[in-house]
Amino acid sequence: MKYLHTMVRVNDLEKSIEFYCNHLGLKEIQRREFEQGRFTLVFLAAEGDEEAQVELTYNWDTQTYDEGRNFGHLAYSVKDIYATCQKLMDDGVVINRPPRDGYMAFIRSPDNISIELLQEGEPLAAKEPWASMENTGKW
Repeated sequence: MKYLHTMVRVNDLEKSIEFYCNHLGLKEIQRREFEQGRFTLVFLAAEGDEEAQVELTYNWDTQTYDEGRNFGHLAYSVKDIYATCQKLMDDGVVINRPPRDGYMAFIRSPDNISIELLQEGEPLAAKEPWASMENTGKW
């Protein structure tokens, strides 16, 4: 398993970029806009530590986040998303968002912190029981 990023939702993208980059000293690594979903993702990292990133998520439609809702999730890549999720299920962990696409799953910690699991490299081919498994609870 490899740590990827921590996601935080932001109310004002420019103010957040100013804070994280100009004041804290992080550098913008990547920016992706999703017109259909109406949001922008900006990935930031400290100089020399580009693999440990902060993902700023800016939803285009007006929203206000309080101190609990602005934190999004921790993210880790895994070598085999299906094997990882099966082990977690065998250990009694609920898979809140199953890896139907062979790429992404979500679980929650005992304190309800969302954890995103992403398949390293290309998505695996869809297969059962994952392909038809429904979401459970919140993620």
